[in-house]
Amino acid sequence: MTGARLTVTDLSWSPRRGDDPLLHPTSFDLSPGRVLGVVGPNGAGKTTLLRLLYRFHRPARGEVRIDGDDIWALSARAAARRVAAVLQEQPSDFALTVREIVALGRTPHRRGLAGTAGAHDRDVIAAALDRLDLRHLTERHLGTLSGGERQRVMVARALAQEPRLLILDEPTNHLDIRHQLEVLDLIRRLPLTIVTSLHDLNLAAGVCDDVLLLRGGRPVGFGPPYRVLGESAVSEAFRVTARRERLSPSDTDHLTFHLHDERPRP
Repeated sequence: MTGARLTVTDLSWSPRRGDDPLLHPTSFDLSPGRVLGVVGPNGAGKTTLLRLLYRFHRPARGEVRIDGDDIWALSARAAARRVAAVLQEQPSDFALTVREIVALGRTPHRRGLAGTAGAHDRDVIAAALDRLDLRHLTERHLGTLSGGERQRVMVARALAQEPRLLILDEPTNHLDIRHQLEVLDLIRRLPLTIVTSLHDLNLAAGVCDDVLLLRGGRPVGFGPPYRVLGESAVSEAFRVTARRERLSPSDTDHLTFHLHDERPRP
């Protein structure tokens, strides 16, 4: 697997023609192999942007290009070979086993709807199961798993797709601390271009190469976390008082948050 170059130009979307956009014109260029964190308050346009990137929504204007190719000029199958998405919505087919769910990631690579799995498919599926520590759960049905285990299965299915661009919508939701850390470590180690929405700004600063800050459907900053997640920008976007603090001399800076009428403790 190798990462793709993601180029977004004047991208916007609204539910119907004439409605106010949920995402106003947004542009950025992400180099291959970099991790982009999309952050902002609820309703900022994060999910809308991700849906445009994995071809769920067709843009009202603008375009998404992967390695120079407009994703809407590709067939659905060709696009699925380049882009995989892990969403917050859990699948509803609880009758499938973990192995069967992960194997669905190979669908874009098979010939026809009834294409059978070959040796390479089996190797890819096994590697994805190993990466997410799912070998011991392969024959379990999805409905018997915890929310965190199901989330790991969905990430494994996306990896089995062998994409060049991986979209993750709040990938640490439902995960305990150990598996949060494991997923974040996986994000850093995967040789892919990754776009992930995150609520935790300090987590985004620690794991992402670049950050896109959205507010009210508009981009208000794009670039390295230390530059985008400044006190004033975060305070204005989230309507809080944000402060950069260091708990100890050996620690890195992190953001703390207070309501505007709340004074930080001494």
